[in-house]
This record gives sequence, C-alpha cells and structure tokens, in this order.
Amino acid sequence: MILEYIIITIYTICLLLIFMYAIAQLNLLFNYLKYRNKEDKSPKFDFLKPEEIPFVTIQLPVYNELYVMERLLKNIAKLEYPREKLEIQVLDDSTDESVETTAKHIKKIQEKGIDIQHIRRTNRQGFKAGALKEGLIIAKGEFIAIFDADFLPKSDWLYKTIPYFKNPEIGVVQTRWGHINRNYSTLTKIQAFALDAHFTLEQVGRNSKGHFINFNGTAGVWRKECIYDAGNWEGDTLTEDLDLSYRAQLKNWKFKYLLHVETPAELPVIISAARSQQFRWNKGGAENFQKMMRRVITSKNVSFRTKIHSVLHLLNSSMFTCIFLVAVLSVPMLYIKNEYAHLKNYFYMMSFFVASSLIFFICYWYMFKNVYGGGFIKFLKYIGLFFTFFSIAMGFSLHNTIAVLEGHFGKKSEFVRTPKFNIITIKDGWKKNKYIKKKPSVHVVLEGLLAIYFIFGMYSAFIVGNQGGDFGLFPFHLMLFIGFSYVFFKSIFSKA
Repeated sequence: MILEYIIITIYTICLLLIFMYAIAQLNLLFNYLKYRNKEDKSPKFDFLKPEEIPFVTIQLPVYNELYVMERLLKNIAKLEYPREKLEIQVLDDSTDESVETTAKHIKKIQEKGIDIQHIRRTNRQGFKAGALKEGLIIAKGEFIAIFDADFLPKSDWLYKTIPYFKNPEIGVVQTRWGHINRNYSTLTKIQAFALDAHFTLEQVGRNSKGHFINFNGTAGVWRKECIYDAGNWEGDTLTEDLDLSYRAQLKNWKFKYLLHVETPAELPVIISAARSQQFRWNKGGAENFQKMMRRVITSKNVSFRTKIHSVLHLLNSSMFTCIFLVAVLSVPMLYIKNEYAHLKNYFYMMSFFVASSLIFFICYWYMFKNVYGGGFIKFLKYIGLFFTFFSIAMGFSLHNTIAVLEGHFGKKSEFVRTPKFNIITIKDGWKKNKYIKKKPSVHVVLEGLLAIYFIFGMYSAFIVGNQGGDFGLFPFHLMLFIGFSYVFFKSIFSKA
C-alpha cells in the first residue's frame, strides 16, 4: 500500500498545481475581457514636433541566418523614421557563408543613405545576450528596438511604439506577434494557437493589472537607461529576455504591452526546429524561476497579487512536469481506483483535471474569437483545434519536462538558435535547409514507447474492475496516445 499512497500523493499534488495554474489563467481572462477594449489614454510623444522625436537604435541579433537575412534587411530598411535619428546594428555572430551575403546586403542599404552597421564579434560569449550587450556599448539611440531574423515589422512600426516612451516610467514597449505561415501545417497551427493565448489573455491580463510581464526577446523596444539600471543583459540563462524583464520590473520600471500592434513572424515548420525552440524556452523559464523567485518573493515593492502571478508565470514551463507526471501515473491510478474500494473518495481529485481542462477551454475560446472571430462554425473549428493543441502539447511533455528539470537543477547548455526557413506557403520547400538537425533526439524513442504505453492505458479501460471496465480516463489516454504518436512520427520522419 505504500507505493499506492505515494502514487496517489504525487498525482494529487500535480493535479492541484495544474488547477491553481488554471485558476490564475481564469483570472487573467477576466482582466483581459475587462481591459482589451479600454481606451488607452497614455501620454505620447507628438511626432509632429521634431524635438520630441528621439534617437532610436535597431538591433538585429543574428546567427547563421542564410535564408532570411535578405528578407529581414529589406524589410527593416523600409521602416519609416527620420534617418538622422535612426541607426541599425546587425549584430552578426554567424560562422558560415551568410556573413559574406549579409555584408553585401548591408552595403546596398548603406548606399541608400541609411545608417546601418555590420557588427562582428570574435566569439559568441553570452550568445544573444552577449551580442545585444556589446552592441549597446556603441548604440547612439536612447531607445533600442530589437528584432530576431524571422520578424517583419510593418513600415509604421516605430511610429506606433516609440511615442509611448513619453512616460518616463516606461522601460519597455512590447508588441503582439503575428504569424505569416500560421496555416502552413498542423504544427504551425498549434504553435500559433499557443502563442496567441500568451499574447492576448496572458500579456494583456497581467499588464492591465500592473503584474509583471516579459519582453518576448523580439518585436519590442527598450529604454537604454532601463537596460543599464536593471543590470544589463546577462547570458546565464537561456531566456535572457525574461531575466532582464524581471530585473527591470523589480527596479520599478513599467512595461507597456500593445495588443493592437502586430509584428508578423515566421513559425518553425519542422518539428526539430520547434523542439529546439521549446527546449530553450522551457529550460530558460525554469532557470529564471531559480534565479528570480527569491528576489520576487522578498521584494517590498511588489504587491502580494503580483507576487503570486509572478511565481506562476516563472513556473509556467514547470507545468509540463506536472502534466507529464499526471499522464504517466494515470494508468496505475486507474488500477488503484478499481482495486481498492476504500480509497474511492480519493478519486474525486480526478475532477480537478476535468475542471482545469474546462477552464483552459473557456480561456482559449476567447483568445480564438479575438483572432478568428466568433460564430457557430468558428466554434466547431475551435473545438477541433483545441483538442489537437491539447493532445500535441501533452505529446511534448516528456521533451519539455527534461528541459525544465535541467533548468531547475542548473545543468548548463549552449544557446541553440531556432533555424529559420523563409517559408510562408505550402509550396515553399525546406528539405535542403543546411541548419536542420539531421538526427532525432534519443528522447524520441521514449516518446514512441509512451505512445504504446497509452495504448495499454486505453486497453485497461476495458478490463479493470469487475463491472465492465472504467472509461473515465479513456479520452485522456486517447489524447496522450495521439500526442506522443504525433511527436514521435514527426520527429522520425522530419516532415512539416
């Protein structure tokens, strides 16, 4: 019985943590619904007055981006802003032939009278954070706009963001990500779905109540003074953006999130690229929890509610560990439930997972309506997309759990940039991309075994107990089977 009680205890704790996270999401939804259409009365620079137009530096941190550099540079060169008050830094840490082609593109732009510099380092120390920090030393701008290589800001982007810095307390202005290849495949659809949830109800829900949010690494602007005051960029975590965001807000800098300003970008189209991105984000989240939790909890300048939301925000990636444990333990729990009648009351806890799933379903529906619109047909489409997303997200739970555990236990790893493809439509090819990881991770084998394990879970529904089986967990095990099978087969065959 000791083993059974251990399983029940771990299972219960994980379900309760997931439920707490779901309640926090519901609170963010209420905030989002209340403030999404509220008139913004923030003070803004009057760009009709030349003296109010500040100097801006655009930083483009790149590393081996052969396929998207021309697109990126052409797009950035089209940004509307007084040339005498704008400079562009291409922070190029590349080690391949893209260095030469990038230099040629930059020279063409320079010939048009645009202030753009090709900045190279002798090493990748600090990775992206190190490149940003080094560029900052010589940056002439009072404000620093940052774009990753796969982002394509619209020409009036600076005019829509920089004016908000008239409030001297604003340290960061962050915009919402768009997705130029959202409908390319099932993989891009579910990535867009997850990111849309973050960039609508989460960012708006937190920012509207003054809770901590994060600069998302790109498509935003920093006040240079804020970066220095917060301690500058640091490369000791894989998510330097989250790290600096929290340090800045602990120093009482305010962040401004602009839901109405969309910055289009390209989503990873093959699963190996999505895996590397997910691994970096989730491990970095755990690293930042370890680095920032004590500072947040002990801060005298942070309200109790903001502390709660901040801890849950930093634990966001750690929820995958809870999901993975609940998934794996659900099969033995099915047997325990039907073998030990005196433990029946303990199994009411299973309703917490149903309640949590229902909360996520409701929260994401409002996000979906914001992006696609409402109506019965759209709702039916949403149901299919939600369960596809939920299944595949659970299929990533082993991969992301390993990332989270490495982060919490301090295992260091290299900053692996997500390969870019310059793919928008289904006709665009990717198989000749030289940056694709050729061999699947060893974890893929375990994901295949887990798919088989959940087949056993579904089979168990028919044989447990003495009253014709127990099908309460059958839908859960079916989704897990679909999710792990999808991740396994896509990882083996490397198809978008």
